[in-house]
Amino acid sequence: MDPVIVVGAGPVGLCLALSLTRRGVPVVVLDESTGQDEVRPARTAVLRPDTAAALTRLGCGDTLASEGTRWTAWRTVRRRRLVDRVAFAPRIPDDAASPALASPLHVPQHALTRALRAALAREKLAQIATGSRLAELEQDEHGVSAHTRGPNGTWWRGSYLVGCDGPRSTVRKLLEIRFPGRTAVERHAVAALRTELPWPGEALLHRWPGRHGGGSGNTAGFGGPVAEIAARPLPDGVWRLDWLLPPGRDLVTPDALVARVRESLAGWAAAGEEGGRGDALPVPPYALLDTGVHTVHHRLAKTWRQGRAFLAGDAAHLLGALGTQGLDEGLRDAGNLAWKLGLAWHHGGSETLLDSYQAERRDAVAARLRATDQALPLLRDGRAARWRTVLPGTARGQSALLTDAHLGRGPLGAPPAYPRTPLAAPTGQPGTVAVGTRPGAPVADVPVTAGDGSVVRLRDRLGHGLLVVLVAPGTGVWDRRHWQSAGLMPQLTAAAEALPMPAEILVTESYPGAPAHTVLVVRPDGHLVTAHSGVRPAELSACADAVRGGGGFAYGDGAGYGRRAWGSGEAGDSGASGGSGGAGASGTSSAADTSGASGTSGAAGAPGDSAALHDGDGDDGGNGGGEGAGVRGEGAGAAVDPLVAPVFHSEGD
Repeated sequence: MDPVIVVGAGPVGLCLALSLTRRGVPVVVLDESTGQDEVRPARTAVLRPDTAAALTRLGCGDTLASEGTRWTAWRTVRRRRLVDRVAFAPRIPDDAASPALASPLHVPQHALTRALRAALAREKLAQIATGSRLAELEQDEHGVSAHTRGPNGTWWRGSYLVGCDGPRSTVRKLLEIRFPGRTAVERHAVAALRTELPWPGEALLHRWPGRHGGGSGNTAGFGGPVAEIAARPLPDGVWRLDWLLPPGRDLVTPDALVARVRESLAGWAAAGEEGGRGDALPVPPYALLDTGVHTVHHRLAKTWRQGRAFLAGDAAHLLGALGTQGLDEGLRDAGNLAWKLGLAWHHGGSETLLDSYQAERRDAVAARLRATDQALPLLRDGRAARWRTVLPGTARGQSALLTDAHLGRGPLGAPPAYPRTPLAAPTGQPGTVAVGTRPGAPVADVPVTAGDGSVVRLRDRLGHGLLVVLVAPGTGVWDRRHWQSAGLMPQLTAAAEALPMPAEILVTESYPGAPAHTVLVVRPDGHLVTAHSGVRPAELSACADAVRGGGGFAYGDGAGYGRRAWGSGEAGDSGASGGSGGAGASGTSSAADTSGASGTSGAAGAPGDSAALHDGDGDDGGNGGGEGAGVRGEGAGAAVDPLVAPVFHSEGD
């Protein structure tokens, strides 16, 4: 069978390709670049603990440990008052911290990309074609053909193709998939610098809401209804600082950014642990390493699958306001799609299985965008009134809501659940029991005993087939030779071996809300399928059949197949039939602030999408990268030369 073609070699594309090779699926990665990633200290990613664990399973653990940072606490300061401090569990050898207390991982994106690229280079089933720009795409009922231009220009044949090629996705344009949403939802000035702050190892969110909706009173040209800065530590005394910019397209000058750096550092040094700002105060020594402007767009592709072609990452969605993390969501796309394509490649995949990727991931991202769009006007205009009516059921204040978004908790940040997945277990199964995890939600990372007798975290065994987890109190003190042949184990082993997809049996002493002898069925991406009381072979087999989509592979009438050429005369991403060109309408850019090309207006998003996803189908610059070469300097008040380094660009995939 032909390999899977992955278009794009950013973190999402490389993660997907690596995940597929670990499942025995050959891949070809089409990379427009030369394979050398620019070092950008100000371009970083904050990853939830389960996302970081998935990257560790792929072989990136050493890089994450050496070049990433797990914070000891998160501080929320309002004006000069410490509002909240969330302490994280200490890092211990078996990483047994409760997920509720585990710190996110903060890592430079170039380090993550380098680690993924190095891991993929060691895989015999992977081929990376650098200097390969996608130009044409054809589909039929048997596979996908992709034509590239450049030094390695040729036709490539694949069983499936996944576009992980960023916000200006060529794959999305060739498939004529609309990309409606909002442009420039938020803008942040960003700086990476080496210095000492009063709270080493702790991240900070510092806000100065304006009184009566007025300005914040800052003096560095970043005024607005709410002044806000986030400070996140990295290894070796490096910090990433983000200042919220006021609405509009005003340019951020290097002098204004340096003034803000100096003012922030002086105020924090003077106020110590209580935060605050100072005027004419001594500025602590610092070395400015990199700067940029991060422009956040909110967009959601109308469909994520067309025949044998899929979209993932920034090609499928853009988000990032209020501390939400677009790259983390993109890596979840990769984890969700990889095991489904692995099943389809080896055993054949039903339409239900392949369609479930969009049903699960697009719905989850749409819900995140809706929650963010609803919270934005109330968290950014300096007023607290009425915010509880917009986000019903929450009893926390604005600062707590923002903290949850930054830490991957609550309505703005919690890992997604898939309660309406088409891969759900059959309803009305006898023996189904309720546990502390709802079906479709991520399972708790409890300690488990594997078949070889090793005790590991449940999360460490994810990524291949189903996990069948037996809750058996007291087995931890038994010798493996005894409990594997006692009680329910022989019956459970026989039932697992008869399942229609690969499965591994694990045993745990306890699981939240689960009585003894409960059997949990867990998907390869860590979401709960169901829980049964005791061993029920028929019900287990039905669950496994549901997870693989219910049967064989069939493409039906072949709708969506055909040829798409990238070039003049093809339909652009304009939201209307036809169009004026493949690239869509082009916008303006400058060396001071580039948010990407803005497309022409299109129709509103479908009902159920984010309420604010209505500003057309433009091809906006992405969230999370592309900030330009950066300003670099040494010492307190390091000089900034914009002629040498034109910096402020929007971030991209």
